[in-house]
Amino acid sequence: MAEKIEKELYDGSKIEILGEIVEPGKPETPGHWRDRFTNRDEMLRYLDTGERYWSGHEGYGSEKRKSPA
Repeated sequence: MAEKIEKELYDGSKIEILGEIVEPGKPETPGHWRDRFTNRDEMLRYLDTGERYWSGHEGYGSEKRKSPA
């Protein structure tokens, strides 16, 4: 369970925040992304979409720009 920590804000008021909420360790079973797809075309579409998301020319991630930086 996460412990609550009390911090002081810049204006002097106090607020409670959550401490560590992630349990240390590794997952019990590996995440096999290939098992989600039934054929090769679905796999290629998944990879192409991910590649376009991270390295596309139309923007970074889900952010879109009208003119390139």
